Amino acid sequence: MDLVQNSFAQLELNYPNMLHNYNYFRSKLKDTTKLLILIKANSYGHGALEFARQMEKAGADYFGIAHPVEGVELRTGGIKTPIIVLTAGTDSFEDIVNHYLEPSIPTMDALRKFDAYLQSRNIDRYPVHIKLDTGMHRLGFMKQELPELIEYLKDKPRVKVQSIFSHLAGSDDPQHDEFTLGQIAMYKNHASMIDAVLDYKPLHHILNSAGIERFSEHQMDMARLGIGIYGISAVDMNNVKPAASLTCKILQIKELVPEDGTVGYGRHGKLEHPKKIATLPLGYADGLNRHYSRGNAKFCVNGHLVPTIGNICMDMCMIDITGVDAKVGDKVTIFGDNPTANDMAKLLDTIPYEIFTSVARRVKRVVIEE
Repeated sequence: MDLVQNSFAQLELNYPNMLHNYNYFRSKLKDTTKLLILIKANSYGHGALEFARQMEKAGADYFGIAHPVEGVELRTGGIKTPIIVLTAGTDSFEDIVNHYLEPSIPTMDALRKFDAYLQSRNIDRYPVHIKLDTGMHRLGFMKQELPELIEYLKDKPRVKVQSIFSHLAGSDDPQHDEFTLGQIAMYKNHASMIDAVLDYKPLHHILNSAGIERFSEHQMDMARLGIGIYGISAVDMNNVKPAASLTCKILQIKELVPEDGTVGYGRHGKLEHPKKIATLPLGYADGLNRHYSRGNAKFCVNGHLVPTIGNICMDMCMIDITGVDAKVGDKVTIFGDNPTANDMAKLLDTIPYEIFTSVARRVKRVVIEE
């Protein structure tokens, strides 16, 4: 069944801005260092296929996804770039191999099961990525588990260790720099122990977006670019540009809602004097958080920031455009250049990741080439 889309709203993917961000982070790396782009969670809400196609065109060396089903979508959509499955699990091996996805291996159980599956299909030297836990304590081999891993790899299993990697827990925050450098030192030590039993050299990588900006001297063979490609910098937001803008068109305008009138469910939009109210075709089912209701957020209409009024509905919301020259069909920006996703995140005491990933799939993704 085809996805039913909201025809009045769209997430505009700005390719020049995407390319600007790509080139900014790329400039922090050596020419020989590979760049992996995180496309997981529907490209952080930006649209996986749409974003991956643009990043493939830009020259990305690898893509990273969370679950095998995301990789199947990319391969089915024609993406050829190598893909790491960061949360591969232990029961999706057929999808992984049939679509030539490369699983992350964080435990001996996962390694043994995947190796056995490869043997059952008589497949040899299939690429996998060994995840080390250097302090994040989420997924990965800890120090005490390395001897068993190393002994297993000595026996030349069916897998080929394409890369060894770990993840930094606080690289965006200077107060954690000592911890971050400790993670990097631990990673280098543990990765070298694995290298010593292999007859080939796997890729090494630990830097994320903030790591690329703040610890580029530790870039190794590859770096992973996640939130940075979408327009968020840990150093200076002036270095990056919004990869996307959430926009919609005004659905209806009520030129003069009378004094003492109310707007929306629960009658929370109380009017102390006559106002001009516009209705927008975006609601909480599209990813517009209800905490933006009742004037808590402002959207941009023809260069003016105007407040919400009343409660945000499932499919619609209302804004107060009193004094603003606007007509039905005019464009409204929910986030983009102004307000930014960072601005919207601060209103909810959250992070821009949540703002991006909240945009519903029924909102159409459109690539703007120039």
